[in-house]
Amino acid sequence: MDPQRQLILDQFTRQAHLFREMHARDDREIHQLLLRTAEITEEDNVLDVACGPGLVACEVARVARNVTGIDLTPEMLDQARAHQNSLGLTNLTWTRGDAQALPFPDDTFSRVVTRYSFHHFTDPQAVFTEMVRVCRPGGRITVCDVFTTSAEQAQLYDRLELYRDPSHTHALQLSEFEELFSGLSQHRQEFYQYPVDVEDLLSRAFPDPGGAEAFRKMVAEDIGVNRIGINANRDNGLGFAFPVIILSGQK
Repeated sequence: MDPQRQLILDQFTRQAHLFREMHARDDREIHQLLLRTAEITEEDNVLDVACGPGLVACEVARVARNVTGIDLTPEMLDQARAHQNSLGLTNLTWTRGDAQALPFPDDTFSRVVTRYSFHHFTDPQAVFTEMVRVCRPGGRITVCDVFTTSAEQAQLYDRLELYRDPSHTHALQLSEFEELFSGLSQHRQEFYQYPVDVEDLLSRAFPDPGGAEAFRKMVAEDIGVNRIGINANRDNGLGFAFPVIILSGQK
C-alpha cells in the first residue's frame, strides 16, 4: 500500500467515530443542496465514493432507489452500517475499495457522488475518471469538497490543513475543478461555507506533534487578512469557515 493510502487508513481509522459525530450535526440543508445539485430522484442507482461514515449515502437513500457506499477504511464502513441501522434504511450496500480503482463495471450507476474526499487524493484526475467510467451515459457525476481560488491561496490552505490532518494532499483550485468537469455537459455549481470552532475541530483530529499549535497560529494570523480564504474570526472563540463547492455534470 502506498504512503498516502496508509496515511488515510491511519487517520480515518482513528477519526471514524469522531468524524461521524461531527458531520452528523450538519444542517439538513447542506445535504439537500447536494441532492438537488446532483439531481437525485427516486429512480436513481447511486454510488457514494469515499463514503466515510455513510452520512451522505443515508441521506441519498431517503430519496434514491438504492445506494452503494465505498470506502477504503473498514472502521468508516462500520460507522456507516451503524448509521444505516439507526435510521432503519434497507436500500444501501457497503463495499470496501479504492476510489482510484472502483470495483464496478462501466456504466453501472445513474448518479456518482463524493463529498469531502478530493483533497485526500494524490491523483484526483484518476479518481474522477473512474467516477465517470462507472456512471451511465446521461447520468450525473457530482463532487463536493473544499476549494481555493488561486495558486497562492492553495499553497497556504494546504499548509494549514497539513498541520491538522497529515492525510490532506491538495485543495483544488476552482479552475482545477472546472478542468476536471470540462468533458461533461449540463454543468451545475453551488457554493457554501462550513463554519467550525478551531478547538472543537482539533479535538477530533490527530495532528503530528506541534501541528495543533501551528494550526491555531496560522488561523489566528489570517483574521482580517483572509489570504487563506477561510474567513477566520474570533466571533465566539477562534473559528473559521471551510469554503465548499459542489460541482455536477452530465456524462
